[in-house]
Amino acid sequence: MSAQTAAVDILAFGPHPDDLEIGLGGTLAKHAALGHRVALCDLTAGEMGSNGTVDERLHEAEAARAMLNAEWRENLRLPDRAIGSDPGHVRAVAEIVRRARPRVVAVPYWADRHPDHAAASHLITEGVFSAGLRRFPAAGEAWKPESVCYYFINNAAEPSFVVDVSDHYETKRRALACHASQFRPSGQGTVATRLTSPRFQQLVESRDAQFGAQAGVAFAEGFVVREPLVRAHLLSRG
Repeated sequence: MSAQTAAVDILAFGPHPDDLEIGLGGTLAKHAALGHRVALCDLTAGEMGSNGTVDERLHEAEAARAMLNAEWRENLRLPDRAIGSDPGHVRAVAEIVRRARPRVVAVPYWADRHPDHAAASHLITEGVFSAGLRRFPAAGEAWKPESVCYYFINNAAEPSFVVDVSDHYETKRRALACHASQFRPSGQGTVATRLTSPRFQQLVESRDAQFGAQAGVAFAEGFVVREPLVRAHLLSRG
């Protein structure tokens, strides 16, 4: 099997090339460091963004993948600002799920200030479900992951659980820094955006610090699941 057809432990989907790093970069780095196979999939190349070209963004995404030590990263090249506008988008998601055969799929949280993020959450949820239907018309054999979890990009809510990423937070910072066209654009034609403000990274880090403080650690990333979490007994911590 090639690297992109062997089964992975975690398949994380992001709407744009920098969203995975914003939402769960520490968690991805932590699992890769623990020896789990981590794969990344961006839905779009972010071609509607105010700064950066498609080539720049794809190059930055690959640099961030290497920083996180993920096995591979793929871009479905769905149309930016039109995620889910074609039935073929669900099939594209289902096919990569069937190919990657992940144990866990990470999906953007369904409530977010950016319409693309909410649309991506709905699309990926549909694609993951369809991937498990043996009669769904998509390439590959039907596959159902063990669990689906939702991570935060902009907005946040009460998490079902958090992951302590304190020891891997510097890796998250470095992965975010790979996306220079979005956070530190330079050259003629660049414009100020929400992402270029230093307050944006402050917003991300304050959220992760708050989740961490609630759990008694330095930094944590929050996740939501739709199903109840099971503990073996009341004295169990997992």
